[in-house]
Amino acid sequence: MSIRINDIAPDFTADSTAGKLSLHDWIGDSYAILFSHPKDFTPVCTTEFGAVAQLAPEFAKRKTKVMGVSVDDVEAHKKWQRDIEAFSGAPANFPIIDDTSLNVSKLYNMLPADAYLPDGRTPADTATVRTVFIIGPDKKVRLTMSYPMSVGRNFAEILRALDAVQATDGVPIATPANWVPGQDVIVALSLNNDQAKEKFGEIDVKLPYLRYTKAPKK
Repeated sequence: MSIRINDIAPDFTADSTAGKLSLHDWIGDSYAILFSHPKDFTPVCTTEFGAVAQLAPEFAKRKTKVMGVSVDDVEAHKKWQRDIEAFSGAPANFPIIDDTSLNVSKLYNMLPADAYLPDGRTPADTATVRTVFIIGPDKKVRLTMSYPMSVGRNFAEILRALDAVQATDGVPIATPANWVPGQDVIVALSLNNDQAKEKFGEIDVKLPYLRYTKAPKK
């Protein structure tokens, strides 16, 4: 069963490079990003985890924790972290969980349609697709993205999506196409013009149903 927007992110407990972690306890009152990768010691994944390591200050500014998922074990993760750090020039301090059991991969529907699940399987048989979940402090899934194994993720877009999620969370606004922080936002249709002006100040009416305003400060 797929996980939908606004579902409670399924909780789990797993071993990781930071010790045994329970997802909900680990999230606490932060936002979180959970993302999977097909296998340790692979080229695309190394560039991706290097990007996450380099972006650590940006995630911290947004009060967002990051956790990686792999079907390899913790011992392999710790060895691979050294390669990630050598490649990226940044410490890879975020936890990477051991999912050799496939519990999390199955729980979050991260396996491709042609996943091979025999006895005596190897991680290569059960490589996860590149899936991203942005989870709110209330443990609800705010956004999901899935990439095939051959396509590296754009972490600038993941960061932009996180900004948009946080900007709109609990506020009657939406972000337009290609929005980045600092640009105007769209007033939700739940507010009429008078209500929108009372809440946000000036509004720019492009169409009766498309009204822009300055992004409110949180």
